[in-house]
Amino acid sequence: MGRAVRSTIAIIGAGKVGSAMIKALKQCFPSLRIIATGRSKATLLNARSLGAEATRDNNYAVSEAEFIILSVKPHHFPIVAKQVKSDSWRNKVVVSVMAGIRLNTLKRVLKGSEVYRAMPNINIVVRKSSTAITDVKGECRDSVNEVFECFGRVYWVPEEYLDIWTGLAGSGPAFIAEIVDALVLGAVASGMSRDLAYKAILDVLEGTAEYLRSNPSIHPAEMRDAVTTPAGTTIRGLMTMESRGVKAALMRTVEAAYKRSARIGKDIDEYVKKELSI
Repeated sequence: MGRAVRSTIAIIGAGKVGSAMIKALKQCFPSLRIIATGRSKATLLNARSLGAEATRDNNYAVSEAEFIILSVKPHHFPIVAKQVKSDSWRNKVVVSVMAGIRLNTLKRVLKGSEVYRAMPNINIVVRKSSTAITDVKGECRDSVNEVFECFGRVYWVPEEYLDIWTGLAGSGPAFIAEIVDALVLGAVASGMSRDLAYKAILDVLEGTAEYLRSNPSIHPAEMRDAVTTPAGTTIRGLMTMESRGVKAALMRTVEAAYKRSARIGKDIDEYVKKELSI
């Protein structure tokens, strides 16, 4: 195991994603010391139930740990920055999973630390996250990779992709869930029980993903064409999707989420410069 994985990890913000990280890390590294922070009693109790130490004191958690994951909401970052003494960040590895906040902003605030920016998704819960990490050549890169591989697949990418990744893979589970629900309701409207329709579409999603992953040279359109026959059922459904602009709507969905992530980053950067005088 990497040096940081053998030490203490602090998870600042043990909400849904943070608590999923605790659970996954305890499965991968049972003896790892994890300190989790939260604002509510429920969050702290849940963190303890997962095997972490729990506290409201962000400065204590950062001071005690060698590896810190910032998992608070982006607009809470300046609050954390004010609560943690500047020297507490020194010589630490810090990975931000906060949407939008840029590396330059993080480095200005977290002085003396080795900073990374990452974007996983809620599928950490089943250790099937797709996580992008900024391609930083830091000394503890291997440890960062080891920690996030515990959550699922890891991709090292240029920072310019991070906001797009947030719109695609970070927010993606919510978009996919909406599509699943819509298809299930379509089956219910046609006379099928919801339970059976739900099982069926999850099987279809799993099988389609496995097929496409095992055949990387195949474009998704080729799979679509293989299913589509002249005057058949699939082409009628595709015609309806095209007439309703479903494909364009999904494209705009990812674009809108990307733009929001980028806007958050700009807003936080401006706030940090003004309020923290950095």
